[in-house]
Amino acid sequence: MITHPPIDRFLIVLFGITLLPLSAFAGAGEFIGNWAIKMNNSDAGWLTLEVVDNQFTGQLWSVGQSKNLADFDFANNELTFTRNLRVGNPEFPGGPPTGDRVPCSHTATVDGDTITLVTTLPDQSTLTHTGKRLPPLPDAPDLSQVKFGEPVSLFNGTDLSGWKLSNPEHRNGWKAADGILVNETPKETFDPFSRYGNLRTEGVFGDGKLEIEFNVPPGGNSGIYVRGAYEAQVVDRDSRMQGIQGVGAIFGRIEPTKMAGKVGGEWQKYEITIVDRHATVILNGETVIDNQPIVGNTMGAYQSDITSPGPLYLQGDHTSVQYRNIFFHPVVD
Repeated sequence: MITHPPIDRFLIVLFGITLLPLSAFAGAGEFIGNWAIKMNNSDAGWLTLEVVDNQFTGQLWSVGQSKNLADFDFANNELTFTRNLRVGNPEFPGGPPTGDRVPCSHTATVDGDTITLVTTLPDQSTLTHTGKRLPPLPDAPDLSQVKFGEPVSLFNGTDLSGWKLSNPEHRNGWKAADGILVNETPKETFDPFSRYGNLRTEGVFGDGKLEIEFNVPPGGNSGIYVRGAYEAQVVDRDSRMQGIQGVGAIFGRIEPTKMAGKVGGEWQKYEITIVDRHATVILNGETVIDNQPIVGNTMGAYQSDITSPGPLYLQGDHTSVQYRNIFFHPVVD
């Protein structure tokens, strides 16, 4: 549990940046913690606020935008900070804003376990986002004591029954063909936005183990979001995406301990277990993440409230990809 640090009497100046004394944040302890945010456009966001080295700091994760926060201040029960955002006209309807990132002011207020976050854009218009406080991470579970139920097949191999686009206004590049869930799109970049849609299950799931096979072309990119929140990265082993973004990773959160991926165009298999907000990832038969905590949802998630069940969510807005043999083993009492 994070506790409010002792009050500092002095201003700290580091590399020309003036940091407020900790006394300026007296009474701001209710803001500290992790928050599941529903952005004004219904995207998932994850806000972390904490005190590190006697400084208020934080990150706000949402797709396609900068994470880091700066220029913290606290007055009249409001916490303010800036975040760099793209704010130009969208590239296409529903697409990403264009132009350079500019610092935008954010004002946060807290009422119990609810947070309201207002973004002020350069033209002085505002966007309002809301969220809920999330409980601290639990200890790592003893997986030897966890019981899993019988596998549930999530893809029938013949059509898209049980699946739908996460945004029905996007183009559908998904189809079933010869027992394979196929996404076809001409897009070949890793840009976080596209006219082509992501696919989700109509049902939602809690903790459990997902088995799924994927085939991504050389240089291709997709992602598998368990509970709609945690992305296991789908790229080939030679992708420019490596480390915490590469195959075997929980994208942006946990780096795999070894490279177990295959070249593009070959079938690969994931076994992804999520129990008590801890991930175990087996890639092509090798354990690459072993019961490690996931602080929060990953970029591009369908939902940020990791205490609620969520859909299996597959990225189709990057490049073409194929999936097959999709089974989920729920945790049972």
